[in-house]
Amino acid sequence: MQLKDQIALVTGGSRGIGRGIVLALAKEGAKVAFVYHSNKDAATALEQEVSAAGGVAKGVQADVSDPAAAETVVNAIVAEHGRLDILVNNAGVIRDKLFVRMGLDDWNAVINTNLTGVFAFCKVAADQMALKQRKGRIVNISSIAAEHVNKGQANYAASKGAINSFTRVLAAELGARNVLVNAVAPGFIATDMSAAVRNMAGEDNLKKLIPVKRLGAAEDIASVVVF
Repeated sequence: MQLKDQIALVTGGSRGIGRGIVLALAKEGAKVAFVYHSNKDAATALEQEVSAAGGVAKGVQADVSDPAAAETVVNAIVAEHGRLDILVNNAGVIRDKLFVRMGLDDWNAVINTNLTGVFAFCKVAADQMALKQRKGRIVNISSIAAEHVNKGQANYAASKGAINSFTRVLAAELGARNVLVNAVAPGFIATDMSAAVRNMAGEDNLKKLIPVKRLGAAEDIASVVVF
């Protein structure tokens, strides 16, 4: 197990890609804390699944769009374990709407979670990893939507494009302190969040655009994150 006893935190970890990442990290021996927004049943089920497989995972309820949540969650992990080795910023939302119909609330809901939430968790994690431990790994989940945009996703595409640039800056700033920062940009992944886009575009049409002729699975992304 290549991550045995490392301490990991995954935001948006109770379902979809995040859930797959939690399972993959735990399988490799990491002790995983994951943030969920409201679905306690899903969080409990994931904890039990990881435990049954011999791993360790603990759900923490928090709203990542609230910058104060990052400090509370990360400080609690450090208080319990003494360190934080891995941070995966996966939490994200969509509020799809054509731009001419998009309100400020739609914009802020996406930016506050997808971008400001990433900033807040990276900020607290970097203080621990770069200034105290001099070691750590940060993985930000971006999206192919940053480069290949869909109509109705001005807010989502902007948030993910910003994450790509933000990740590059952090990699340059923190690399000298042995904190590696990377982004993973999934394409069409079969999750609840992507259902609306997949239904609108038609899965058969999407598969024609993909060389392996299938949609991605959460496990595909999780394997890259573990790497």
